[in-house]
Amino acid sequence: MSKLHDSKKQYDNIEIPTELKHVVKDTIRESKGKRKKSMPFKKWGIGMVAAAAIFVASVNVSPALAQTLSSVPLLGSIVQVVTVQEIQVSEDTYNADIKTPNVTGLENEELENSLNEKYIAENEALYESFLIEMEALKEAGGGHLGVASTYEVVTDTEEILSISRYEVNLVGSSSTTLRTDTIDKKNEVLITLPSLFKDDAYIEVISSYIKEEMIKQMESDESIVYWIASEEEIGFEAIRPDQTFSITADHKLTISFDKYEVAPGSMGLVTFEIPTDVIQESLVSNVYIK
Repeated sequence: MSKLHDSKKQYDNIEIPTELKHVVKDTIRESKGKRKKSMPFKKWGIGMVAAAAIFVASVNVSPALAQTLSSVPLLGSIVQVVTVQEIQVSEDTYNADIKTPNVTGLENEELENSLNEKYIAENEALYESFLIEMEALKEAGGGHLGVASTYEVVTDTEEILSISRYEVNLVGSSSTTLRTDTIDKKNEVLITLPSLFKDDAYIEVISSYIKEEMIKQMESDESIVYWIASEEEIGFEAIRPDQTFSITADHKLTISFDKYEVAPGSMGLVTFEIPTDVIQESLVSNVYIK
């Protein structure tokens, strides 16, 4: 989504809800107590968001809003992923629906806090960017603007928890960005893509497989299109060292690309499952990938 960098300075004096982060953190802290209470709606005094509704609730108070998406035994506790906050804006042709996930139940409090603070910061930045761009459009005579941020628990086993967050620009080209965190629930550590492999040779191994798979898919179905780099064309060359990935319930590695990253928008988000025998020699072990 365009940040309208050229217009940002002009709107630096827009009143941004600086207490956003504090409201959510207070709610997270409150939800950890024995007795969970609802947080009142905050009146942030933003005249430009006439129809904004800010909802902050604990699981016990609002099960429909803060529904538990993951609930599994772990060292005598329960690991949960819940919606701790939802921001909705509906004003003429400007709309936003931003949901913030919250992980609870990890004994590794440092990991739990770092994840939750990251999720808050991501959505705080998205909301502030939305407000700035909305005001810029209004000043320019009007327009359409829509953003959404949601999440999904894509893998939930005794060993692995993968949480994907989706950021969507709902107007025009409707771009979609995917980010996923994968957690080893037994050892309570965040798994990174490089940590799965002996060295960075995995980048070429996985990239070569994906290119071959792209070609096979295009040859078998003319409606499938990928952009592959060549002497004549600009396109996919290799995955990033930190490319978005997940581990499935049956211990397979998947690699994902954002909308428009390696293919036309009609292809949407693109995910490839990597056969374990392709990467076996590069893996550190078969603890996660089998």
